[in-house]
Amino acid sequence: MKSLIAAAVLSLVANLAMAQASPAGLWKTIDDETKVEKSLVRVSDTGGVYSAVIEKLLDPAKADAKCDKCSDERKDKPVMGMTILRNVKQSSDAEVWDGGDILDPNNGKVYKVRLKPVDGGKKMEVRGYIGMPMLGRTQTWIRVE
Repeated sequence: MKSLIAAAVLSLVANLAMAQASPAGLWKTIDDETKVEKSLVRVSDTGGVYSAVIEKLLDPAKADAKCDKCSDERKDKPVMGMTILRNVKQSSDAEVWDGGDILDPNNGKVYKVRLKPVDGGKKMEVRGYIGMPMLGRTQTWIRVE
């Protein structure tokens, strides 16, 4: 009986750890060059496909910013509320989510993306790249909720 209870507790702990290691949630973005907090981004899971929307810009001067450099359907749309991450799925490497793209609203460019929750899901390495992951840059986002 004790081993059954122990197995149930371990299973519950493992499931909670996996839930925290998911990219889904609210994240604070940090500029990888200036180290300044930029925005709050909500990553959502819809049937195993992840997307993200900018919920809040932390610089009040940019609250009404538009993506004037975007070249797709997001051109001249408000950055607040914009979907910046699309079509990301969990990789065969269970610790990585990739296959989608991410928009940098500052320059309007769209990059391939790889997400990797770290530090028990408290942080996430967000790598935008062209071609191969080594040809890109990484931001570390911090989980808010």
